[in-house]
Amino acid sequence: MSQDIEHVKCLIIGSGPAGYTAAIYASRADLRPVMYTGMLAGGQLTQTTEVENFPGYPDGIMGPEMMEDFRKQAERLGTDIRFGYVSSVDFSSLPHKVTVDESKTILADTVIISTGASAKWLGLESEQKYSGFGVSACAVCDGFFFKGQDVAIVGAGDTAAEEATYLAKLCRKVYMIVRRDEFRASKAMVHRVLNTPNIEVLYNTETIEILGDGQSVNAVKVCNNQTNEGRTLDVTGFFVAIGHKPNTDIFRGVINMDETGYIITRPGSTETNIEGVFCCGDAQDHIYRQAVTAAGTGCMAAIDAERYLAAKEHVVTA
Repeated sequence: MSQDIEHVKCLIIGSGPAGYTAAIYASRADLRPVMYTGMLAGGQLTQTTEVENFPGYPDGIMGPEMMEDFRKQAERLGTDIRFGYVSSVDFSSLPHKVTVDESKTILADTVIISTGASAKWLGLESEQKYSGFGVSACAVCDGFFFKGQDVAIVGAGDTAAEEATYLAKLCRKVYMIVRRDEFRASKAMVHRVLNTPNIEVLYNTETIEILGDGQSVNAVKVCNNQTNEGRTLDVTGFFVAIGHKPNTDIFRGVINMDETGYIITRPGSTETNIEGVFCCGDAQDHIYRQAVTAAGTGCMAAIDAERYLAAKEHVVTA
């Protein structure tokens, strides 16, 4: 074989809690996994600050540090971790053909997809400046840090409505910023928001800028898009709930996915519609989107891959 072609038992595409957990289990099953981390090694958690809701860290831990722990554990158990990105895939025959960095070809008996999803942002410079320092895309992850404080959340769908009511249980006041004159959320979720006394809905409202002292958020400037009337909300937290985009574009037209790009897996499994290809983490989970659930599906994917290979070997030798 050419040195640009490599045959592996198990290829893991993407890192983060799902990918690293899959790597840990696959290594212990002697699948000798090779992982390509993607351009953001460690996934979304490397862009967060303190993580307090992952079991085993009683004092909390910084997101990048936790991902470094995951990486070290996977590497110690034998995972070959490589920095690089998958540029194309061909799942039409076995072994599966994957191109890395547009140059190297990997032939993989099994593929575990753990490419995650990325939060959609408003595109404000101040939003990125204070990301992790008052700006968050996950109320369940970070709402606890704003207990008893005033916060704002932008969005109008079911997720935004659900996160607003979640924050309302923790925070003194929640401003819900809705761009149009109505919600996109279901009637049941809208009813829940409107019947929560400490949520104030601001319709026809756009976020202009997130304000802070250079260290953390202390206000957000908004504007009514009908009257052009400006207003400054005194808040310490700003939550963005306008959706997530799964990082699955290279699999479009190859693997079954829903209309928003989340890969569809068989219920109770990580199996996709392609033999020997499994998917775990936020690339297939648009409901929970937590590090701990991603890790759980990473475990499932490695076990599914190991059982698939064991069954194939049994058929061959039988």
